Amino acid sequence: MSESFSNGCEQEALKFASHLSPTKIGMLAPSPIVTRRTRTDSTSALALKNPQISGKVKYFCKSKGHGFITPDNGDPDTFVHISDIEGEFVPLPGDTVHYRLCPIPPKLEKCQAVHVEIVNLTPQVHLKWDSPENN
Repeated sequence: MSESFSNGCEQEALKFASHLSPTKIGMLAPSPIVTRRTRTDSTSALALKNPQISGKVKYFCKSKGHGFITPDNGDPDTFVHISDIEGEFVPLPGDTVHYRLCPIPPKLEKCQAVHVEIVNLTPQVHLKWDSPENN
C-alpha cells in the first residue's frame, strides 16, 4: 500500500510542478556571473596580477546590477558586476574608471572588470548607492 501511495503522491507532485517554470522546480543552471562573493581566492589572485586599465562606463543599470565599460585601448566592451564597483556613487555613462580584468570560469576565456574605481565623474548628478531609484 505504501508503494502505491508514494507513486500517487509523486504523480500529483508532477502534475502540480508541470506548470511551474524551471527555476521553481530546481532545473535551472547556476548563474555564470561571478560576483565578489562567489569569486575564488585563486581567481582574485589572477586579477590582482593583471595591470590596471582605464576606460569609460558605456552603460550601467543599478536595478539590474551590471553594466559595461569601454576600454581606452580599443578592446571590446568589458562586463562589470555591481559587487565589483568601489566607491559611494553609482556609475553613469561617460564616467572614467580604472579597473583590472578577471577571467570568468569555467574556461577562463572571457574577462570581467573587477576593482572598479571611478576616477573622473561626469558633470551629471550622481546618486549614492543607498539613494532610492527614480524609475
